[in-house]
Amino acid sequence: MSQFAINIMFVGGSFLLYIAIAVWAKAGSTSDFYVAGGGVHPITNGAAIGADWMSAASFISMAGLIAAGGYANSTFLMGWTGGYVLLAMLLAPYLRKFGKFTVPEFIGDRYYSANARLVAVICLIVASVTYVIGQMAGAGVAFSRFLEVDATTGLIIAAVVVFVYAVLGGMKGITYTQVAQYCVLIVAYTIPAVFISIQLTGNPIPGLGMFSTHTDSGLPLLEKLNQVITDLGFNEYTADVDNKLNMVLFTLSLMIGTAGLPHVIIRFFTVPKVADARWSGGWALVFIALLYLTAPAVASMARLNLMTTIYPDGTQAAPIEYDERPNWVKEWEVTGLIQFTDKNEDGRIQLYNDVPAFEAEAQARGWNGNELVVNRDILVLANPEIANLPGWVIGLIAAGGLAAALSTAAGLLLAISSAVSHDLIKGRFNPSISDKGELMAARISMAVAIVVATYLGANPPGFAAQVVALAFGIAAASLFPALMMGIFSKRVNNVGATLGMLSGLLFTLIYIFVYKGWLFIPGTNNLPDTPENWVLGISPLSIGAVGALVNFAVAFAVSKATAEPPVEIQELVESVRYPRGAGTAQDH
Repeated sequence: MSQFAINIMFVGGSFLLYIAIAVWAKAGSTSDFYVAGGGVHPITNGAAIGADWMSAASFISMAGLIAAGGYANSTFLMGWTGGYVLLAMLLAPYLRKFGKFTVPEFIGDRYYSANARLVAVICLIVASVTYVIGQMAGAGVAFSRFLEVDATTGLIIAAVVVFVYAVLGGMKGITYTQVAQYCVLIVAYTIPAVFISIQLTGNPIPGLGMFSTHTDSGLPLLEKLNQVITDLGFNEYTADVDNKLNMVLFTLSLMIGTAGLPHVIIRFFTVPKVADARWSGGWALVFIALLYLTAPAVASMARLNLMTTIYPDGTQAAPIEYDERPNWVKEWEVTGLIQFTDKNEDGRIQLYNDVPAFEAEAQARGWNGNELVVNRDILVLANPEIANLPGWVIGLIAAGGLAAALSTAAGLLLAISSAVSHDLIKGRFNPSISDKGELMAARISMAVAIVVATYLGANPPGFAAQVVALAFGIAAASLFPALMMGIFSKRVNNVGATLGMLSGLLFTLIYIFVYKGWLFIPGTNNLPDTPENWVLGISPLSIGAVGALVNFAVAFAVSKATAEPPVEIQELVESVRYPRGAGTAQDH
């Protein structure tokens, strides 16, 4: 059986499963559509949260970024994991106690303001659309290789599949679909990692294999990797970072952005009780840890496998000839995600760090510039092929990568549609809309969101994990402070919260657009996105933490200068902090 047929079997089979679940769990009411009826078991919800969380960025791109940057990019792991703890401990139980359908609804009621709710909707849509761009871009990468189509066609296929099961099933369908997707993606991620760890170190546990001895060289694996890449002019894989401020701000931005992401928060509204929200968070951490403890090993082993593929006889010997490149390189070249340019016309592939510090040594070897460009997002997907693993493993990781992208995309699209239909249409423009009419509006708004996300996903402003990091920064600067102050401060009023959200959002977006392009349109950036152009060395990916400080400062300053919230609101805040006896999510 050909590899293409195997891929179709795995990917097609998983898609049929997702759609069958959506049909079985079709939403019949707004309660089913928004919060799955509020009766999801904590373990089930934990697995669904795990799938919702482990997006294309986690599955496809995170290990690729760590592989390329080593320790410097471990901030993705630290920020996302720490942020989830923050969310589970400080926000989720209290929001569940409040018993609403959406994050903007909580903000609107807590700050007794339709304008605050509207601003929260805007913040949610901006953050979620930015996030979903990364998911669709990741899906395009996976489809373009494993179904042998171009990235645009891959995006369209992904959009159609998400449309069917998300629009049909709503939160109820998405919840059970995500449980299935979690099973697919975690198996797909760990099995290739186990194979590769055994190949390279003899240790079947990837996390331990990363610190074990490299079988061929007799050196510790990380020491071997450091040796190989420094011979080619790259920084040590385990090297520390120079800009500690940016690293701290980036980690903080990911942490508080995680705690402000509406598509994850909304999952805690689906369980019956407040205690179940806490248990959901605990189970989700277990499920997430299975992938996150494996990702650093996958990254280091992928980087080493890539280098030894190009330099099979060592970095001091000649690299492989282009005509003798392995099949996996040929297959990925078709997608355009691997590109080769024979700059010195010697017929061989030179892969090294083409920087001035290495120029003299490169010229001594007869090299005239780095000749191979490898998109970081492909490393996890290509890893089984690089290691010559069986065809069924390649098909499995194809299904896993798509499951990761589509599960999070569905959650984000649901958050967008609920904000539009429940918070805008019902909450502001047509309060008397029927349950049936609201459900139809939710499905239409989700369809529109899918179209927009697909269009933007065709031209993302960075690698999948980088695009997602921008979304986290936006959520960190806008929604997280409003949620925290709404729960833990009785003094912050409607004017302060509204102006705080607007200040944090605008500050963060303007900084991002200056370097990434206005509305992420290529070529419209004012400054090159390079460290020497960043203010105080702060990356656009890290600016969300600063935006959050702006939000807090404006909210507290304005609130202090204006009237206190009404007594009933202060009593509401007090009651929310003692999460006992929460009722079901309310439809109003």
